[in-house]
Amino acid sequence: MNDSSLNAHIGSLEEKHEALKKEIAALESEKIYDDAQMSALKRKKLHLKDEIEKYRTQLGED
Repeated sequence: MNDSSLNAHIGSLEEKHEALKKEIAALESEKIYDDAQMSALKRKKLHLKDEIEKYRTQLGED
């Protein structure tokens, strides 16, 4: 993958990460939510963060 497509992919992952962050915040504000659903969302968010860091490392953006 070239730098341009890596940057585009990172941008896409960051958008997904932000959307999950907002979804989690909305669920938390309800105070009553499904713990399993919340855990799954947080795992997805963490996975996206790990992917973003992996691609940034490939670009040398520590």
